[in-house]
Amino acid sequence: MTTSFWEDKEFTKKDYTQNALPKGNYENCHFVDCLFPEGFLDNQNFVECTFEGCDLTNTNIAHTTFNDVTFDNCKMVGLQFETCNHLLLSLNFMGCNLSVASFHGMDLPRTSFEGCKFHQTDFSEADLKQSKFPNCDFENAIFDNTNLEQADFTSAVHFNIDPSINQVKKARFSKDGLIGLLKKYDIVVT
Repeated sequence: MTTSFWEDKEFTKKDYTQNALPKGNYENCHFVDCLFPEGFLDNQNFVECTFEGCDLTNTNIAHTTFNDVTFDNCKMVGLQFETCNHLLLSLNFMGCNLSVASFHGMDLPRTSFEGCKFHQTDFSEADLKQSKFPNCDFENAIFDNTNLEQADFTSAVHFNIDPSINQVKKARFSKDGLIGLLKKYDIVVT
């Protein structure tokens, strides 16, 4: 079976809910305002691609390669990132809604997550060493046996990280954010 190849192509306002994006290799492609919810992006290869303003809610990304891929202002609710291909994995996120997504057990060191929403997102057993989370919202996100060494949470909000079950050595937090490290003790800070 021949695999299709697309390079330097822009896909704008395409609806892939009824007819899936053709299987193949996409290099340096730009997806703008495309709809993929409840759809299938499985077994695809994306290299140096950008998804901007796309809806990927509950999209199947099993065995998909994301190498140097940026998601900008995308709705990515419920994505199961641990099912994608981990080889050559390199992702960046800006202004995305990643609520109820799962990064369970993933190796994502030095990943940039800027201005993202992570409500009820699972980061358990993930390696997020040296990752950056400027202006991110972690309401009810799960951190359990997560490597957060040298990660930057200085402008993040609503996180609940237990230092006794997560690796937080040299992670950065603001003074206001310290309460997120003490929630399990049910203390009142005024």
